[in-house]
Amino acid sequence: MSSVTDAPNTTASLSEITHEEIFAGHLGGKLSVELSAPLDTQRDLSIAYTPGVAQVSRAIAADDALAKRYTWTDRLVVVVSDGTAVLGLGDIGARASLPVMEGKAALFKKFAGLNSIPLVLDTKDVDEIVETLIRLRPSFGAVNLEDISAPRCFEIEKRVIEALDCPVMHDDQHGTAIVVLAALNGAATVQGRDIKDLKVVVSGAGAAGVACTNILLAAGVEDVVVLDSKGIVSTDRDNLNEVKAELAQRSNPRKLSGTAADALAGADVFMGLSAGTIAEELIASMAPNGIVFAMSNPDPEIHPEIAQKYVQIVATGRSDFPNQINNVLAFPGVFKGALDAGARRITEGMKVAAANAIFGVVRDELAVDKIIPSPLDPRVAPAVAEAVAAAARAEGVA
Repeated sequence: MSSVTDAPNTTASLSEITHEEIFAGHLGGKLSVELSAPLDTQRDLSIAYTPGVAQVSRAIAADDALAKRYTWTDRLVVVVSDGTAVLGLGDIGARASLPVMEGKAALFKKFAGLNSIPLVLDTKDVDEIVETLIRLRPSFGAVNLEDISAPRCFEIEKRVIEALDCPVMHDDQHGTAIVVLAALNGAATVQGRDIKDLKVVVSGAGAAGVACTNILLAAGVEDVVVLDSKGIVSTDRDNLNEVKAELAQRSNPRKLSGTAADALAGADVFMGLSAGTIAEELIASMAPNGIVFAMSNPDPEIHPEIAQKYVQIVATGRSDFPNQINNVLAFPGVFKGALDAGARRITEGMKVAAANAIFGVVRDELAVDKIIPSPLDPRVAPAVAEAVAAAARAEGVA
């Protein structure tokens, strides 16, 4: 077995980490700029800055394409947020979102070797956000949209993709969906089942819930029921926004209506993608050998130890329980693969390829408490990057 899987378990629950440790780990921020060229002598200075730099600037002025070779933009990801949907904390504003965005940028560097900077915008106006990124386009090579509230996030992502000629992905939507599909493949394989036969309930019709529903349907899952705060998203409801109304047309094939209790009775899979909670008795009403993904952070929809009493496989978004469904398994490799291939955009095929690559890493190591790789597994990002780059070339977007 790989030495990766033999590494000692250093997982710690939040209760074991002190307040002082947490704040000390963020003191002064989590990022710094490192030099890739020497600046030790007068000669170094003349090359890196004036007068030598003028030659490079003149060359780029004559040929824009040279910026990819002689600046860092071709490998620079901007992590963009307006702070309106941060973790499970909600609309906390741009400044308060910065620690999360810095953490995201740090993960890009750690797992994919990509330079990344946080860019938090002090506006909720869709037009202003899109226009800002258009004006800043010469400064970066890809856009990771992050923690933007629904339904605005759908329009922002769509418009930024249309406006820019580079990879753009709202990670709360698609990163989550990629990892969820990988984890469901792992869980179904452990149980000897086909995901196409599973009855899946998705709790939450926001960014992540919609994207997860979409990727599950694309992967062949036929019976997906979506819940929002008012119950089952169904065509007989007249209080749905445009996104939910469209989703209702493609989901809920048994035409269920009512509450979470109606959706979960006899269901095989519960996926929690909201800030709400789910009652213990509803999990108890699921079909035998059930699967629960309680992914809300930092507080899962149901405590894993309670869910475990009624189902066979439990996963959460937390690092202090087995089967952590964490976007870091997806986004570093997805963006690296897209940038490696010179992709103009990130397609659905590239996302599915990423999910299959994540699942493939642990295909021969699967167990009820290991349906997905550890977020620290160094095999994941290279495997995802390779699969995504290949898919980009195959689809003609490279």
